[in-house]
Amino acid sequence: MSEPTSFEDLIRRVRAGDQDAATDLVKRYEPAIRRAVRFRLSDTRLVRLLDSMDICQSVFASFFVRTAAGQFDIENPEQLMKLLVAMARNKLSKQVHGQQAQRRDYRRVQTGEIDEGQFAAADATPSQYAAGNELLREAEKLMTPEELQLRELRKEGLDWSAIAQQLGSTPEALRKKLTRALDRVATELQLDDYTDE
Repeated sequence: MSEPTSFEDLIRRVRAGDQDAATDLVKRYEPAIRRAVRFRLSDTRLVRLLDSMDICQSVFASFFVRTAAGQFDIENPEQLMKLLVAMARNKLSKQVHGQQAQRRDYRRVQTGEIDEGQFAAADATPSQYAAGNELLREAEKLMTPEELQLRELRKEGLDWSAIAQQLGSTPEALRKKLTRALDRVATELQLDDYTDE
């Protein structure tokens, strides 16, 4: 099987909610995402407060929900990498801004005797970060019947032109409708906010 075909198949399976595909995607892209986050976390004082793994998990949670809902049209591995890195950069930026906006003086934060960020959980597996069935069910509960219909049509692999023709609308209007719905759902599920709780 050629690389483009296997990539297209991987994205199709991720969109369909296949946990094995999600695990494979995480295994392939997690190291690069974490590297991108660590590279941008140049202030060692922030490293004590923000962990690349937490940001990475948040990126994948948002990505899987939005992909399963049909928001992204990803054609090749390079495009996927750019998307994931941009999401990580945005989430990290938001967290750094949040630390500053809350007037926290992160320069004075001292870690305890054991830095929990140094140890990965022994039972943590890629499928745990990628486990999205429950998250998808919660997202579906927050969507209107119209939004769910768009999600289902995208999940079937239809492009925006075909959906617009079927529903009697324009591709751009429908794409924006789904994007706004997913933004709303992501905010309600706190997918776009990394929290340290």
